[in-house]
Amino acid sequence: MALLRRPLLVLLLVVTHQFLQLWIVFGSVNEEGQKQEEFFEELLLKPLPDRKLLTHFHFQSSAPPSSNGRHHHLFPKAISQLVQKFRVKEMELSFTQGRWNYESWGGFDSIPSSNAKPPGVELWAVFDVPQHLIDALWKNLTHTLSGLFCASINFLESSTAYSAPEWSFPPASGNLRYGTLPREAVCTENLTPWLKLLPCRDKAGISMLLDRPSIYRGFYHSQRLHLTSTGSGSEGLDPGIILEQTLTVVLLPNSQRASLARASEKHIQPSWSLRSIFGKEVSGKCVLAENSNVYLLLDRGLVAELKQLHKEDEESAEKVLASENYWTNPIFELSAKPDRIFIEESSLLSKNSSILYKFEVEKYSESEPFDLGLTWKIPVVWLCQQAPLHASRFLMGSGNERGAIAISLKSTQSCEGFTGANFDDERCELRVDVFQVVPWYVKVYFHSLQVFVDQQPKAVSDIIEKIHVSPSKDKVSPGVMELVLKLPCSVSSAALTIEFDKGFLHIDEYPPDANQGFDIPSAIVSFPNFHASMVFLENDSLNKSPLLSKFQEKSPVMSYTEVLLVPLTTPDFSMPYNVITITCTVFALYFGSLLNALRRRVAEEERFLKDKAAKKSGRLPLLLSKLSAKLRGRHSEPPHSTPGSSSLVNSKLVFKVILVAGLAVCWQYYFS
Repeated sequence: MALLRRPLLVLLLVVTHQFLQLWIVFGSVNEEGQKQEEFFEELLLKPLPDRKLLTHFHFQSSAPPSSNGRHHHLFPKAISQLVQKFRVKEMELSFTQGRWNYESWGGFDSIPSSNAKPPGVELWAVFDVPQHLIDALWKNLTHTLSGLFCASINFLESSTAYSAPEWSFPPASGNLRYGTLPREAVCTENLTPWLKLLPCRDKAGISMLLDRPSIYRGFYHSQRLHLTSTGSGSEGLDPGIILEQTLTVVLLPNSQRASLARASEKHIQPSWSLRSIFGKEVSGKCVLAENSNVYLLLDRGLVAELKQLHKEDEESAEKVLASENYWTNPIFELSAKPDRIFIEESSLLSKNSSILYKFEVEKYSESEPFDLGLTWKIPVVWLCQQAPLHASRFLMGSGNERGAIAISLKSTQSCEGFTGANFDDERCELRVDVFQVVPWYVKVYFHSLQVFVDQQPKAVSDIIEKIHVSPSKDKVSPGVMELVLKLPCSVSSAALTIEFDKGFLHIDEYPPDANQGFDIPSAIVSFPNFHASMVFLENDSLNKSPLLSKFQEKSPVMSYTEVLLVPLTTPDFSMPYNVITITCTVFALYFGSLLNALRRRVAEEERFLKDKAAKKSGRLPLLLSKLSAKLRGRHSEPPHSTPGSSSLVNSKLVFKVILVAGLAVCWQYYFS
């Protein structure tokens, strides 16, 4: 009978397990059959010109307004509660290590414009509350995010650490707060809470590839969280909360060619596969995901170079690039056959089109895992498309008293024409927005602003169309500068300089590593008339892919400058230690001498010394002295100290006490 019960018990457990999976998958469907909560996971792979590989993980979870405050099947409840409690309309949080190389990795497509972030922590949020409640909600939000992601985001609660941009930082809104922590270190303690927001975490699906050593070994990595909250109940609106999680990593693949014999082979791109990069393979999609896809993107510059290497005319070459058999060709070879191939529509800025290969992960399993690999056969050299102007920032001056900040803009000449500028027969202008936040201890003189175009000084009113300045207040708020520049389309270089004085801090306001210097956050340079987007041919699968839909959105081209390190005058932090040491030494000498003089007994000490000397001399002299005393008929008496010696000792004792007391009185009078 027991043998018959075991198969029934096992069958019951299996059926229960399958039912729970189906309930989780379809539990987000309401009674009317309308889908409520959805989850998508996608991965984008893109070869870079400097022998590196860009890996971009994209996860998106969505929930309608009706499910706020209730039990969630897929959407993280912590994010839903955060949006409800702090009335967050839109928020973005990023943890970044390294700096995006705009010259080598490009700055005109959607990835650098939306996912290239400054080093450290960047947080901005838009609140749906009146103005007088924003600062209080911002402080509570920073504390909540600090505990949620195990970071020092709570340092942004101080009014000296955040600002309120007016119009230069997208999204421009009066209820916006922006803050950065350039020196915040990024480690696995921040990645683990980020992964816990995923339904499958890193146990299944594409997130299985998130190997910690591989990620933090890269040249650049940035984990980003962006959420959008819309109104509730209205028809035609997007879901109430959309949570977008991205992880952008730039890695150097382990090249299978350890040594290249010929000099002409130095440009051969390293061959790679998912297993060689992350040490793992994808054994299927996450059960809770609607779509699980991997994309391989060949950008416009690479496609143009491949056309030249194919030695065919452009039309036939493009057809070959998009053909089903092009995944294995004389130039490169893919280890897996793509399921779909998308071609970008030609833009006005470039005659070339990007090509996107799509691989569906749901067709693979543990017995047949997915491991995409790319093998290059011949050298390929290309350049990524750049922004109209390359922005950089540096310090000028010397010493610990004054200095200047310079922002340099150099033409990349990557665009065939400034289509986003205002064309006119007489004048063509290029608009550039600059947003700069300076800490309060760097006292900027905004009247010293100077503009140089093509190394020639220009009047500020001729170049700057609009300016908004918020001067800093000591220990209250930082300085904010927002500029709108109108540069001629033929400009080759431009520069902005502004002078500043270095302030003084209280000793309690210095960080532990004050001698390293103080950071000035990155400046943001954007080009509102230029939009980074990749529009692919119309297809039903594009509407189901949040990543491809994101690429088709017109986002303004934006770039971050370097973080500046400003040395300030620092006190001698060893001086308190020296004062404490010498003070304790003097007090020890004073009280030690005083107690020694007060507690010493001179007579007993002399008697003790004589007895000790007698013991050292031996018993024979003592016996002889006693024998001579008996012969003379006298008693043997121990030697006594003379009155003169005792009076001398007493006078020395009194002198020591008076001397120590006098020193103590002088010390007290001098320091009072």
